[in-house]
Amino acid sequence: AEIPCAAFRSGWSNPRIEWKFQKGSSLVLFYYGGKLTEPYENRVQFSPTTIRFSTVTRADTGKYICEVVGDGSQIAKSEVNLIVQGAAAPRPPASPPPCP
Repeated sequence: AEIPCAAFRSGWSNPRIEWKFQKGSSLVLFYYGGKLTEPYENRVQFSPTTIRFSTVTRADTGKYICEVVGDGSQIAKSEVNLIVQGAAAPRPPASPPPCP
C-alpha cells in the first residue's frame, strides 16, 4: 500500500516532515525526527512524497496525516484514510457437490 503526502512542497527549503496515524481517539507518531517509529520501521519505506507499506493488516486501517513544516514556519497538512479489507479464508463446502 502506498500513501501519498499531498502536503509536500518541493519549493520549500529544508522541510520537516511528520506522519501521524489516527485510529479512533488515539494518535500515534509514525515518522518523526527523520525516522520511522516502532513498529513501522521494518515494514514501511519513507520518501518525502509517500510512505509505502511492504505489508498491511486490518490493524493499519485508519487515518494517516502528513504534516510538512517549512523554514518560514509554513505548514501544510494532508490526510488519507486507509481501509484494509482482509479477504475471508475460503470455507470448504459442508458436503461434496452431487455427481452429475
